[in-house]
Amino acid sequence: MMNTLLLARLQFAFTTLYHFLFVPLSIGLALLLALMETAYVRTGDELYKRMTLFWGRLFLISFAMGVATGLVLEFQFGMNWPGYARFVGDVFGAPLAVEALAAFFLESTLLGVWIFGWERLSKRAHAAVLWLVVLGSNLSAFWIIAANAWMQHPVGYVLRHGRAELTSFAALVLNPHLPLQFGHVTLASVATGSFFVLSLSAWQLGRGRPEHRELFRRSFRLAAWGALAGSLGVAGLGHVQGQWLARSQPMKLAAIEALWRTEDPAGLSLAAAIDEQRQTNTWSLRVPVALSLLAYNRADGAVPGLRELQADSVEKYGPGDYIPPVRLTFWSFRAMVGAGGLMLLLALLAVWAGRGGRVPALPPWLWRALVAALALPMLANSTGWMVTEVGRQPWSVYGLMKTADGVSRVTPPGTVLASLLVYTLLYGALLVVAVILLRKFAVRGPAAMEIRNPKQY
Repeated sequence: MMNTLLLARLQFAFTTLYHFLFVPLSIGLALLLALMETAYVRTGDELYKRMTLFWGRLFLISFAMGVATGLVLEFQFGMNWPGYARFVGDVFGAPLAVEALAAFFLESTLLGVWIFGWERLSKRAHAAVLWLVVLGSNLSAFWIIAANAWMQHPVGYVLRHGRAELTSFAALVLNPHLPLQFGHVTLASVATGSFFVLSLSAWQLGRGRPEHRELFRRSFRLAAWGALAGSLGVAGLGHVQGQWLARSQPMKLAAIEALWRTEDPAGLSLAAAIDEQRQTNTWSLRVPVALSLLAYNRADGAVPGLRELQADSVEKYGPGDYIPPVRLTFWSFRAMVGAGGLMLLLALLAVWAGRGGRVPALPPWLWRALVAALALPMLANSTGWMVTEVGRQPWSVYGLMKTADGVSRVTPPGTVLASLLVYTLLYGALLVVAVILLRKFAVRGPAAMEIRNPKQY
């Protein structure tokens, strides 16, 4: 049973994190493309059209990878998590159905119109279609996150016959946790797409090809401002989310800080050597009072510790271990914050480098840093989701259903292991294909891209 549970969790974690490499990238790139094509419509400058076509090819590869890897996730509910599917099916059915039948079909159909609509639609109509693609991609994300937000903060349901049944669709949509989580993902997507364009533009500018310099200069400036806006927004909304955790999921907040005992005022841990068996930190570097300031906007205020919260949970839910994996949650959070801090710093430097409309003359160290920064949003997104999901353990639905209660009781460990290996090999092959295609078009650059027929895509 424990082997099946562990393998099923590893499989879902692997496929989710892989899928989430491409989703924020696609959402962010769609917005940048819409801005580029809108500039083309407003100015009539053909360079903006060439920008849209060049980055559009890379967007389509990312979108295809996101679709291909996302389909596998829902199958796992039936294969590995039938107990979970039975418990939440009535609640999950509504947002997932809306996402699939409305948002995703809308996005995919309109994307096809955009691809094949060059020279068939007017400029304004074609740009409007792309803005509708942006709307569809965000709506798709909204409904998926609505389902996840319910897992974090269940509302609008009743327990009946051992299942959670939805009683209010409005409560699901108006879940107070939803705007925080959706806003965080949306802003992270803006930062991800912007850093993708920024990094590749910096690389192309560093190659010194004069025929494409103006195209990548404009791409660089647009992406620099997008990266700055996205990074600042994520940081600000992340602070609000931390205050929400202090009220709604104090156990997760305590795990993020490896806070074993209640403190008033509470200090913020920068680093720590964590001993989960003994429930203590053998060493830590802390900033006094800072955690209380972040949680309550004041210098006093008790932040509950893991030991006290464990005792409260036993009293409320019965015997069991309610402390999440502290070391993984603690360091995942710091990796996320560290990557986000570097993104904000590099975005500021990029905006400064491209000021005044000039071609960025990047010093070698900044050029290398911006090219390498392509990986930063991927790291931040992945570790952020690890904090969100691992920090909620042992619950799959917070306060209602434990993860262990949702796993299949008839699927043998060998079957789960075999499918995990198949997914790993398949996804590895897909990643190689995606990298080859992205590299091919990124290196080739914007060759003559006047669309005469859609086969040029």
